[in-house]
Amino acid sequence: MELKGETAATRKLYGMDSSSTITAAYGKQCLLARRLVERGVRFIELTCLMRPSDPGQIGNPWDQHTALKEGHTEMALQVDQPIAGLITDLKARGLFEQTLIIWAGEFGRTPFAQGVNGRDHNPFGFTIWLAGGGVKRGFIYGKTDEFGYNVAENPMTVYDLWATVLHLLGVDHEQLTYRFSGRDYRLSDVHGRVIRDLLV
Repeated sequence: MELKGETAATRKLYGMDSSSTITAAYGKQCLLARRLVERGVRFIELTCLMRPSDPGQIGNPWDQHTALKEGHTEMALQVDQPIAGLITDLKARGLFEQTLIIWAGEFGRTPFAQGVNGRDHNPFGFTIWLAGGGVKRGFIYGKTDEFGYNVAENPMTVYDLWATVLHLLGVDHEQLTYRFSGRDYRLSDVHGRVIRDLLV
């Protein structure tokens, strides 16, 4: 967790010198993540910080039921440079191909307004992205309809996602189970399938 040995150029790469306190703070998280990857930590989770303009939005600051444009702009400012810095740094150190990066939120947003200037949750069509760790580069899997509301091509369930992630980590999702209340459960439940089109 000691960052004194990191160069000024590295800190700048991650946005730690930014005049935006949320960019600088998220940059520190991303730099710490790289250091943990270098030291063999197998699972690292980064969490977005609450927005200074809406400190009551604790837990999920991307959840803009009001003021979507302002909120998403502020959140993009928080994560854009630090994540780009992390990916650039992992590549430079030869760690990108062995590190699976998953960027996701809780839901998509509806294509129609909620209230005056917000969007409600959309569980029917939403985007996450994966990078490194055996995933194809510059590749889009699936799409929504012309309204951005429902899946129109290549549906992928949450179960499919975790089956695929486990596969990328070298684990057979059908074999990884835990016993609960007399039943063997797995992360992919009984639905998941590895989406091989995503793999290198």
